[in-house]
This record gives sequence, C-alpha cells and structure tokens, in this order.
Amino acid sequence: MALSVSSLAAALSHLSLPSTSTSKPHPAPILCLHSSRRAVSLALRASAAEAAEPVEAELPAEEEAVPVEEEAEDALSGLALRKYVKQRLPGGFAAQRITATGRRKMAIARVVLREGTGKVFINFRDAKEYLQGNPMWMEYCKVPLVTLGFENNYDVFVKVHGGGLSGQAQAICLGVARALVKISTANKVPLRSEGLLTRDTRVVERKKAGLKKARKRPQFSKR
Repeated sequence: MALSVSSLAAALSHLSLPSTSTSKPHPAPILCLHSSRRAVSLALRASAAEAAEPVEAELPAEEEAVPVEEEAEDALSGLALRKYVKQRLPGGFAAQRITATGRRKMAIARVVLREGTGKVFINFRDAKEYLQGNPMWMEYCKVPLVTLGFENNYDVFVKVHGGGLSGQAQAICLGVARALVKISTANKVPLRSEGLLTRDTRVVERKKAGLKKARKRPQFSKR
C-alpha cells in the first residue's frame, strides 16, 4: 500500500506541472497584438508620407508656369501687337477703304474693318484689355456684326478718344454699323431696324448756378 501511495503522489505531481505551465503563457498573445498594431500604424504613417511627397513636388512646377504665361500675354499686348496692327493697316487708318466714324457723348471713334476672324483692337490694344473685361462694353463692339452674322468675317480696328469707356464702346458700335453699310447697302435695312444707325444725342445736362448739379437743389431752410 505504501508503494501505491507514493506512486500516486508522484503521478499527481507530474499532472500538476502542466497546469502551472499552461497558466503562464497567456500574456504572450497580448504582446503580439500590441506589436502588430504598432507595426500597422507605422506602415500607415509611412504610406501617408509617401503619398504626400508627390503633391509637394508638383506645387513649385505650377507656380513657375504662371510667370511664363504672363510674359507671353505682355509680349502680345505690347510692341508686338502694335506692329501687327500696323502690318494689317498699311498707310494708317486714313488710307483704308472701309472706314467710318461713330460718336457718343464726348467720345469719337474711327473704325476700320478688314477681313479676318472677328478680333477687335482698340488703340493698338486688345479690346478685352482696353475695356477692362466688361462683357457689356465688349458686346457693344460686336452687336452690328452679330446682327448680320459677320462676327467671324471681319476684324475691327479702332482709334478712339474722349469720354469714358462706356461712351467709347457705344461710339464704336455706331462706327462699326456705319462701316458695314459702306460694304453693302443691303446691310442698311437690318441695321436700321435694330436702331444701330441712330446717333444717340443724349448728353449730361450742364450744371446751373446756385444748384448742386443740373437740377439738384440745396436743402431749403425757412430760417
């Protein structure tokens, strides 16, 4: 019996050892999870940094391209444009065949029409630049051409002085309409029906003595 008890005790001792050994390795998977999370976060940061690098490299290229375009525009609107206009008008404005004069308020515009693609040049400058990009003033210059469907058939060359930009644009409109009538008398009927051949005689009324403006009076005071 003594031997059997000792053998049982030895067996129990061997059985208890695995239980203690199995209870200790539990924290190991937790460490693995933490390390895997750190690795994933580092990989995400590295990929984000690599994706951001090309954007920073492209920005200077776009900034450098802007001055080149501005220099090209300056070249076209400067001496090169003046030379182009003089080449298209040999002998100057007075030597051209299709010319007309338009007036509005204090503005006087001398207009020359030449066969072309619909460009407008005012005082040796592009019309968009001269009229400050105002769409209404730019439309005034082409209304007679659009009415007849010639907006892409003629180039308009203008010398204008006096008044403001609004009056100058309307003077150009009248000058273009009169020049189109010189090209063909058949153009007179549609232009006349649109009122493009009528000189607008309205001007600012003069200021009167004792008044602030033409008709505005100072405030009345009884005492």
